[in-house]
Order: sequence, then C-alpha cells, then structure tokens
Amino acid sequence: MADRILFATLLFVSLLGIVFVKNILPHATEVSIQVEGKVMYHYPLDTDRSVRVEGPRGRLTVEIKNRKVRVIEASCPNRLCESQGWISRGAIICLPNRISIVVGGSGKPDGRTFDAITG
Repeated sequence: MADRILFATLLFVSLLGIVFVKNILPHATEVSIQVEGKVMYHYPLDTDRSVRVEGPRGRLTVEIKNRKVRVIEASCPNRLCESQGWISRGAIICLPNRISIVVGGSGKPDGRTFDAITG
C-alpha cells in the first residue's frame, strides 16, 4: 500500500514540475538565424515569411508561419534539419552549413532571457 502512495506522490510531483517549468519559461517572440555563430537575420515570430540563408556549404530555406519555424529546403547531404519539422521553441541546427535557427525571446523590455536551469 505504501508503495502505491509513494508512486502516486512521485507522479503528481513530476507532472506538477512539468507544468511549472512550462509556465515560467518565456514565450517565444522572435527568430534568430545565425551563420557560423554570427547573427545574420532577426525576425519577429508573428510575421509569416520565407528566408534563404547562404551557408559555407550551400543554401537553406527557412519558413516562419503561424508562430512556428521550419527548414523547407536544405543543400546539405543528409538534410536532418528538414526532418525536424515545425518548432515553436528551441533550435534547429544544420551542422554541415553551420547555420542555427533559434526560436526564443523573453518578451521583457530589457531583452534578458533565462532558462529553467540558470533562472
């Protein structure tokens, strides 16, 4: 009986932690596209558009639509960045082209961001 109570308590605390972390993380408001570590493009997430980005090994086409981002065309050999699909938070990385697409933004006036680890 005690093991069932312990299991239910741990399950409840885990689910509560997921909800808490999801609510404290900032909502994504912008897309930053970096080539070889340098920010090349910076767009608001609420404006639909397609962007062609030139990397060291070819071109990448990024689509921003409905507050989500995806890579629709890549010239790299394995095209793993295409297979990641739509994202609304986080990043898409194309290692052969050294291009990263980061979806984030804090919505705070001072522009600072934080994550669940560093606070």
